[in-house]
Amino acid sequence: MNGRYVRAIIVIAGLVALVAVGIGVGKSGAQTWTGDPIADRQRFMKLNGALWKDVQDKAKAGNIEAIAVDAEALAVNATRIPSLFPQGSQSDKSAAKPEVWQKWGEFELAAKNFQAESEKLRDIAKTKDADATNAAIKDFGRKACGSCHQPFRVPPKQN
Repeated sequence: MNGRYVRAIIVIAGLVALVAVGIGVGKSGAQTWTGDPIADRQRFMKLNGALWKDVQDKAKAGNIEAIAVDAEALAVNATRIPSLFPQGSQSDKSAAKPEVWQKWGEFELAAKNFQAESEKLRDIAKTKDADATNAAIKDFGRKACGSCHQPFRVPPKQN
């Protein structure tokens, strides 16, 4: 079997597992997987970071159509973001600003925006148009991630 197809199968299987976990957590009514919402959301956001890195790697390799799978996973993940920020889950271990809870409606809109931008990237990547996909990737960080990170996340410390 071609390595490209094996990798696609692995990514799709991972996406299916992620969706299954999300459905299971949603049905149980639980807000987190471990009971520690800060640790859970940090792991979850690292997963998003890994997916984003994979998008960038695929773009550099010219594997445009495969970007759609990662973008779909990001869109699915976006639907879970608000549930990872239950009231009272702010602490010095978290980079979440108090504005998350003070401006909850805006925070939810930022998550919906992340979902919409992810779906847009997915749809463009499916066309196999490298120029359009790379243009969407160029703006994704600012439009999708930045729309939440700027107003609702303490900037990372610079070394």
